[in-house]
This record gives sequence, C-alpha cells and structure tokens, in this order.
Amino acid sequence: MTVAIWDWVLEAYGRPGVPAATLALQDIHGQNTSYLLWAVHSRTTNADLLVRAAAAARAWDQTALVPLREVRRALKPSLAPFPDDQREQFREAVKALELASEKLLMETLERLSNDRGDETVLDVLHAASQAWGTPAPDAALSVLAEALE
Repeated sequence: MTVAIWDWVLEAYGRPGVPAATLALQDIHGQNTSYLLWAVHSRTTNADLLVRAAAAARAWDQTALVPLREVRRALKPSLAPFPDDQREQFREAVKALELASEKLLMETLERLSNDRGDETVLDVLHAASQAWGTPAPDAALSVLAEALE
C-alpha cells in the first residue's frame, strides 16, 4: 500500500539531514523542494510527467508559495511599532498557510501520476532537477538522496 504523499513528506522531514538538504536545494540551487519530494515519492523519471509537474509547480510557486514564504521571512525580525507577540502570531498564521500551500501542491502533483515507479531516489532527483530547468549539482542532490534512503 502506498503512503499518502503528505504523510510520507512529514515522515521524510523527520529524518536527519532532510530539512537541511531541502533548504539548500531551495535557497542555494533554486529548486522547488515540494516538487522534488513529490518526484521521489512517485519514483518516476518520466520526462513528460516531470516537465508537466514542474510547470504546475512553477505556476503555484509564483501564485502562492513564494509570496507566502517571502511574507513569512519578512515577518521574522521585530518591526516597530508592531508588538512582537502579535507579529509572531501573524507570522505563524502565514507559516500555516505556506504549509497548506505546499500540501496542496504535492497532492495536486500526486494526482498527475497514477502509478508509482521503481527508480532509485538519486536517479529520480537527477531527472526531476533536470526537468525543473537549471539542474542542481550532483553533490547537493546526493545529500538529499542519502538522507531519504
């Protein structure tokens, strides 16, 4: 039985090294970690599917995910004259929306692929990163692959 993607992602993020590896791929190498994790969950290297999924993820990034992330990050430091406790409470609400946005993206991508493949995690990450556009370095993808295996 296949584990639902969001449950799998939550479990994967609990593994040592996964949060740091995904953050590096996102912030340093311009990758969409939700898209990469979906690809690993689906275990596909199907180029057509990866390109369609990357296009959907880019559209969602531009519309929802990146703007929410930017607001959340901008709200991290104090911002006089706004009270810190209320600013932080609002930041947590934005963070919840950002997570809901990631979940919606992954569940939408999951509906694009009916069958789960049997490719290796590293092969999937390479194919997905390539389909994303500018591929991430092999070393960065290997760090995530090792943390997920």
